Amino acid sequence: MKFLVSAAALCLLASAQAAQAADPYLARNLAATCANCHGTDGKAVKDSGIDALAGMEKVKLLQKLDDYRNGRKPATIMQQIAKGYTDEQLGLIADYFAAQK
Repeated sequence: MKFLVSAAALCLLASAQAAQAADPYLARNLAATCANCHGTDGKAVKDSGIDALAGMEKVKLLQKLDDYRNGRKPATIMQQIAKGYTDEQLGLIADYFAAQK
């Protein structure tokens, strides 16, 4: 399983780099849609019960998103949100948040 996640992450990274070359702000713009719940640049309000995404490892974030997408992790809305993005877009979002401090 870990091998598959690692292989998927490498594939996403390769495709994400090509997408970023086309629009250098695409990752930031996609990640901005998370701000309503997870805070600006993924810096959630302390003690809000919402995960802070800033600085989260890319692989960990992608695994959480995949768990939501496939119904392995219950939530009120994240299943639908995660299904609304392509793998490439989720990779860009995860890259963006991993780079935030």
